[in-house]
Amino acid sequence: MTQPMTIIQAQVITQDRAMPRAEAVLVGGGRVLAVGEAADLRALTLRAEVLDHRDLLLTPGLCDAHTHLVAYGFSLSQINLHGARSVSEVQARVAQVAMNTPAGTWIRGGGFLLSELGLNGYPTAALLDEVSPHHPVQLFSRDLHMTWVNSAGLRAAGITAETLDPEGGQIVRPLGCLLEQASGLVSAVMPAPSEAEYLKAAKAGADDLASRGYVSTHTMAYESPDAPRAIQILAARGELPLRIWACLPHTRLDAARELGIGSGGSGLFQWGGVKFFADGALGSRTAWLHAPGFADGSGTGIALDPPELIRERGLEAIALGLTPVTHAIGDRANTEVLNVYDDLRAAAEAKGIRLRIEHSQHLRPEDIPRHRGFVCSVQPIHLQADAPMIRELMPHLADGSYAFKSLMDAGAILAFGSDAPVAAPDPRASFAAAITRVDDSGGRLAPAEAMTVEDVLWAHTRGPAMAAGWEDEGHIRPGARAAFTLWDKLGGNARALVL
Repeated sequence: MTQPMTIIQAQVITQDRAMPRAEAVLVGGGRVLAVGEAADLRALTLRAEVLDHRDLLLTPGLCDAHTHLVAYGFSLSQINLHGARSVSEVQARVAQVAMNTPAGTWIRGGGFLLSELGLNGYPTAALLDEVSPHHPVQLFSRDLHMTWVNSAGLRAAGITAETLDPEGGQIVRPLGCLLEQASGLVSAVMPAPSEAEYLKAAKAGADDLASRGYVSTHTMAYESPDAPRAIQILAARGELPLRIWACLPHTRLDAARELGIGSGGSGLFQWGGVKFFADGALGSRTAWLHAPGFADGSGTGIALDPPELIRERGLEAIALGLTPVTHAIGDRANTEVLNVYDDLRAAAEAKGIRLRIEHSQHLRPEDIPRHRGFVCSVQPIHLQADAPMIRELMPHLADGSYAFKSLMDAGAILAFGSDAPVAAPDPRASFAAAITRVDDSGGRLAPAEAMTVEDVLWAHTRGPAMAAGWEDEGHIRPGARAAFTLWDKLGGNARALVL
């Protein structure tokens, strides 16, 4: 049987140095067969369907290199607190949901920032009790490193003023906020979603990304084991619109070894990374900083997975063919991860693995050249909300924050993402933040770090593909995956085209 073929006519940006621009692409069997002038491709086959998009740009398909895909899917049906500008606004949104929710049922939401709520300290449970005394409430901060709960939620978790802080976490007093691992005390007592609910959330998250122009994503492990299982089920059913590169938490590395999980895999789902956390986050004041720390006197943050653990388990991951993937926000966290990665570099290179840092957010000048050859998975969209906090809480690090151009010039491989549900996976906002460096207050953070639109496209396509070891994605050339994004203009409206 003759393989059906399609010719796409468009203004093609290939990201292939041999032919940077073209006017048509010939596709068949899910692969690019040829690239060039439309007349030449039509001469190759007289039976091909022609898709005429000559008024649009066609690029390699977008990848969001950092999501929590199923958590994002769940968030689409929860209280959205992005943009809330006061405690009273949070209270109003919670009260509205509580009115239509049976007493005793958990209410969940997230997306707030302490700075945007006008708070200098942490909010208390009593503030949520005012509007929801009969429902346990769990609200995640935008960075997911802090939980704000009401008294009913604290009681359900057995948390009192005498409860000791768990390892790697802090129970803020007076009660109401839980930092880092302390959030797990509440999550552990919440009703577990059913398999059907996990599948629904996985599908919702994947469909939302696809609707925004993405053809792939890297999902980052900060979820229940049921989350990747749901994605795998969708892939097996042929219901997954995205290609997925998934990470395991390092706590499941032993199970991965026993199950024979390693790098690679066919189809739209593969295991690829092992996730570590060197520290917390800026908004929750848990990023690990060198002295002098935060300018408001709140300290130097919280160190999470010790460097010795990352080094030891990182070597175990590499031996399995999996990529060590380490969250590092603060400048101290990034220094410590770079020290570990210097020790892991030879083992990783021998396996063809690119060591990877998630966020690389605040850097000392002397650490930037050390990123050569490493993947920096960064999120430009976070700059918009973070920049005012950076100027207030760590002005001495402003010039080394979101240092995209410097990292690129140093030889790092940039892979752009959103960290959804921390931020919306909106490519327009990602392009705008990286190119203009303009934040939500109208200021510009470290304008010398601005990127060109072409560099941003590369970091949203070829960079993530290189990070995942996908030689068939991120460029348009024969043999590549037939997964594209169509644009009215680069950084404008986008939609996916997968054949």
